[in-house]
Formats: sequence, C-alpha cells, structure tokens
Amino acid sequence: MATLFTKIIDGEIPGRFVWADDVCVAFGTIAPITDGHVLVVPRAEVAELTAAPDDVIAHLAVVARTIGAAVKAEWDAPRAALLVAGFEVPHLHLHVLPAWDEASLTFANARTDVPADALDAAAERVRSALRAAGHGDRVPRSLASPAL
Repeated sequence: MATLFTKIIDGEIPGRFVWADDVCVAFGTIAPITDGHVLVVPRAEVAELTAAPDDVIAHLAVVARTIGAAVKAEWDAPRAALLVAGFEVPHLHLHVLPAWDEASLTFANARTDVPADALDAAAERVRSALRAAGHGDRVPRSLASPAL
C-alpha cells in the first residue's frame, strides 16, 4: 500500500512542492515547526533512514543542505536545521528548517493551525530562494506538482 508521501508525490493528495529531481522531492509540511519547514522525501518508498541505500542518503543530504541554505537566507536565520525522525509516516523524510536555537527544534512546537494561504506563501518563499540561489532547474513549475 502506498504511503502518504507517495500519494502526495503521485498527486493523489495535495502538496506544496519546492524541489523535484529523479531521486527525491521536497514539499512544505502541513505542521511546520517554523515557517520554511520543508520535507525532503525520496521518490522510492524507503521505510526509514537505516533502510536507505548509501547513494539515496547522500543525495538527500545534498538536497537538504541546498534547501537549508535557501531557507536560512530567506528567513535570515543563524542556522538551518536537519531533523530525521519519521515515526508518523513510514517513508523516509528529512525535515529541513530555518533555526534560531536548539530549544525550538522540537515537534512539540509543530503548528497544525497554519492557514493554507500562509503555508502556500512560505513554500513560495522557499521556491523563490532556491531560484535566486541558482537552483531554478529543480523548482517545479507549479507549487501543486513535482513536475519540472
């Protein structure tokens, strides 16, 4: 059975896509810890971090670093954070977000009441920052689709 993330990648469930390539996609989460909180997800259904092939992990890390630099710059944050937990969906995903301190990097701070237009606006800011950083070829044509 397809995971929630596979359904998002396949367009069965709406997503807010900021990155797409042959190996992975990235989209805004519906429960952000901070504005600019993005999930980097392999297209292949890999259950969790230790089950992923080395080349997939390496690729996800490079994409996470690239997106991290973009969100750090866009939100004028001192750091970009990377969290790997994955208990809520059995499909590997890396959480990338702008960060101001370690204390705030907890899923207890995830906001589930953010209006859809605010989630859209945050994703558009990430997309714009990625384009400005020279990664426009990996920014999907539409916020709603991973197609390039």
